[in-house]
Amino acid sequence: MRICVLNDASSSADLEQRCAAAREAGCDYVVMAAPFARDAEGRLIEPAAETGAQDSRLREAAQAADRAGVKLLIDVRLDEVGGASAVVRDNPQWFRARSTAVPDPRQPRATPEVAEARFTYAQEGAALVEWWSARLLEWVGQGVGGFRLLQPQQVPAQRWRELIARVHAQAPEVVFAAWTPGLGLEALQQLSGAGFDAAFSSLTWWDGRGSWFFDEDTALRALASQVIAVLDAPDGKRAASPEQHWQLARALGGSWLLDDAHLSALPQSIRAPDGMPPSNAGLRLRPLLRESTGLTAVAVEPLGGLPSLLLINGDTRHVVPVPASDLLRLLGDAEALVAEDGRSLSGATLDALEPGEVRVYRSVPARHVLAVPRMRPRAQTAATWPRVCIESVTPSVDNGRFPVKRTVGDRICVEADAFCDGHDRIAVAVLWRPADAKTWSSAPMRALGNDRWRAEFPLERIGTYEFRVEGWRDVFATLHADLEKKRAANTVLPVDVQEVVAVVQAAHARSTGTLAERLQGILTRIGAQSEPLQQLAIVLEPDTAQAMALADDKPFRSETPVTYRVESERRAAHFASWYELFPRSQSGDVSRHGTFDDVIGRLAHIRAMNFDVLYMPPIHPIGAKNRKGRNNSVTAVDGEPGSPYAIGATDGGHTEVHAELGGLDGFRRLIQAARAHGLEVALDFAIQCAPDHPWLRDHKDWFTWRADGSIPYAENPPKKYQDIVNVDFYASGAVPDLWNTLRDAVLFWVNEGITLFRVDNPHTKPFPFWEWLIADVRGRRPDVVFLSEAFTRPKMMYRLAKCGFSQSYTYFTWRNHKHELQEYVQELNEGVPRECFRPHFFVNTPDINPLFLQTSGRNGHLIRAALATTLSGLWGMYQGFELCEATPLAPGKEEYLDSEKFQLRSWPERAPGDIVDEITRFNQLRRMHPELQSHLGTRFYQAHNDQVLYFGKFLDAGYLSRSRSMVLVAVNLDPHAGQDADIEIPVWELGLPDHATVAVEDLWDGHRFEWQGKYQHIRVEATRPFALWRIRAGEVA
Repeated sequence: MRICVLNDASSSADLEQRCAAAREAGCDYVVMAAPFARDAEGRLIEPAAETGAQDSRLREAAQAADRAGVKLLIDVRLDEVGGASAVVRDNPQWFRARSTAVPDPRQPRATPEVAEARFTYAQEGAALVEWWSARLLEWVGQGVGGFRLLQPQQVPAQRWRELIARVHAQAPEVVFAAWTPGLGLEALQQLSGAGFDAAFSSLTWWDGRGSWFFDEDTALRALASQVIAVLDAPDGKRAASPEQHWQLARALGGSWLLDDAHLSALPQSIRAPDGMPPSNAGLRLRPLLRESTGLTAVAVEPLGGLPSLLLINGDTRHVVPVPASDLLRLLGDAEALVAEDGRSLSGATLDALEPGEVRVYRSVPARHVLAVPRMRPRAQTAATWPRVCIESVTPSVDNGRFPVKRTVGDRICVEADAFCDGHDRIAVAVLWRPADAKTWSSAPMRALGNDRWRAEFPLERIGTYEFRVEGWRDVFATLHADLEKKRAANTVLPVDVQEVVAVVQAAHARSTGTLAERLQGILTRIGAQSEPLQQLAIVLEPDTAQAMALADDKPFRSETPVTYRVESERRAAHFASWYELFPRSQSGDVSRHGTFDDVIGRLAHIRAMNFDVLYMPPIHPIGAKNRKGRNNSVTAVDGEPGSPYAIGATDGGHTEVHAELGGLDGFRRLIQAARAHGLEVALDFAIQCAPDHPWLRDHKDWFTWRADGSIPYAENPPKKYQDIVNVDFYASGAVPDLWNTLRDAVLFWVNEGITLFRVDNPHTKPFPFWEWLIADVRGRRPDVVFLSEAFTRPKMMYRLAKCGFSQSYTYFTWRNHKHELQEYVQELNEGVPRECFRPHFFVNTPDINPLFLQTSGRNGHLIRAALATTLSGLWGMYQGFELCEATPLAPGKEEYLDSEKFQLRSWPERAPGDIVDEITRFNQLRRMHPELQSHLGTRFYQAHNDQVLYFGKFLDAGYLSRSRSMVLVAVNLDPHAGQDADIEIPVWELGLPDHATVAVEDLWDGHRFEWQGKYQHIRVEATRPFALWRIRAGEVA
């Protein structure tokens, strides 16, 4: 419906001319006030139209509209009439008089100004409906096509329904349009069921954003079959431009109402009836987006048709982008969208709306992707698919693509979701074996609730383990459970017992050996009983259930499609304290090159500090070409030793030993001496070459060469390594020769007694190479451990761990603030990192002189040592840290002055102000307290001071509940001042109430005391910036 509002016409000809103009503008209806006497509020003074002149005027108006090709609507208000009306005089009981004048008892009662119709009263309301329906039909007889009903909320919906039904019974084509702008939702809902043909929306007051418009639209469409958009604001206050509202009215179904004074401004696209739906009946609006940019997106859904997309830019000054992919997803079932101008919108399209623009897209239905015949399995095939579903198996990394990491002696806790259709019981088991075993071991999994199952198996050897989960329908267990219920309810029938006995007989028939004998004995006992309940008692015995479990043929058995792997590694893979030194600097004299024998002289001191591992940078021949000088100078003078990472010279490469260190014989002496001191030696495996490495001469096809025959040196911006070149793992001759050669180099040192390798910059080498090499080496020697020195992005570091690296350097070196440390350690305790990534907390390296250490002195070194030794099972330090050496190459540089990478140094064992004793004590405590031997089991607790990091350590939840004991650590992160903090003692972890007393042992000093209640106050000094306690449930003995 498109309606034009006609103001008072001066003559019949004038009226016809204006009706014709309305028709030209695309209107099919005009509306005007009834040609009867009215008051200022639109109430009819005499609604009966008793005079012939009034009938004549109404007839002339209807005929003028008809000649112009439009239908006439007139305004009617039923709830009130003028007080002087004849209908009031004749039927005063139908009305309630209302007057603004104060009554004067001395004067006769005055005629009321207004008479309110009593529609809510049963008898009066029915009479009013009858009277009004007669009047309306009289007007219809004069040619009126319908009525705009003013103040419809003042008449009950039931009365409207009765009146409209009376009129439609004789004139079904008559339109009843309720004037609803401004009515609240409650008023609209109360009119529901009135039977209106149309209602009017408040579009002209909508700014294109407010949600109230959609609420109103929903209410109006429940009220009437058509919703007509009002395009004129009677109060003159528009929320947006007329042009925008015209376009919105067109997009929302094309029904609108407009004053004839504005018809001339109506654009042609709105005027033209062609292409406009004649009705918006059944239309539904669904808001999709209302963004802060001003963009509003609405799905316009016709009844039984395809939805269109309405876009509105409520911002009249700025262009807004159109999020095409989001809109397609929210609209649903559309492959693309096409606008009236032919432009299309798809998920890959970039588009925008101009300021104030309204745009409509029609949707193109998403085409069906039909399964080709090979993708449509036969029913016989589908019937073989698993009925027992096994999902969410843990532990796993990338759903079994990579192994999880554990330590020999651990018990693997396997969990899985397992369930089946129907109500039958299922059985679930875990199968496991060492990878070199031919047979599987099995253990039943126990139900945890919510279809979750759990079992454990031990890691007794070093190397790769495999496990799977299987499940099947447990027929006997299902019958057993049902019979237990029936016996309790005394509803067991003889046939129930016969059925379960038949199942036992079938199990006996398929069994052999002692199991068959065992089942035969059970059947013999059952056969000896004549009463079904006595037979049932034998069936329900535990011994019968055990025998039937062994004889189970596992119907509908299914198994995880993935075989999950566990790397069971030796203890040093997860717990060790590493000491790094350059063997060439151990002579005690900077003028003499150190040897392995000099290192042997250091072993007793290193072991006395309770270190487990002695780690040395590369020990291979050092290239002479492009050799680096002191402090990374690009030119070396005669006698300067160069960087040990520039591997390879005329006397060999990755399997040779630098002659000045003492050769291979000296190295072997060091290995034997280290073992005698209880130390393990770790070597650096650095895949890089000096320009004079023999490989460049003998294997040119392992490298990438420039067009001029030169080879580029290595870079790690901003660092440049002019003395190093890199191999190309995918060069023409690299596969498999280079890969095998590098693998063989590792195996060479394994045969020399090295099973710990620190790998230099593995993230710059291909992941497939590492996955292959580590698997190959550990397949031969499962005790080999690889440490990844990859300071790179987290996902790359985690991928290297997945590929087989047992340990990894971390961001700990740069985590100095409380929230940084908490977030990082928590990340390592969760998800994929927890299952495969073991952090190695190095406090410094030859390449990294942390800024924190440069400015914090002895206290700062103690802080970092305390954090590293208590937060992780793996920690390491480079020689000089214990002496608090932190002199930088230049202010703000993370490099050491006079770095050992480029020159010889001399280090004393002790120095004034060193922290040797503290490091010794930390390493001793780590050995004595298993809670400190892993980063796992770390929980941070409340300490009300941002300079105090406070956390607890425990092995696992089971151990914690059994021992009711844990280690607490507090570290003062401020190297310059002592810090106080109120802390929470985690008594709940020990199963204790808040007011409980716990026994406390100071692990550093050995003092014993008690804490009562969970709130305590501590002070941690800067000179000893740490505190370690063990707390236990109970009081000090």
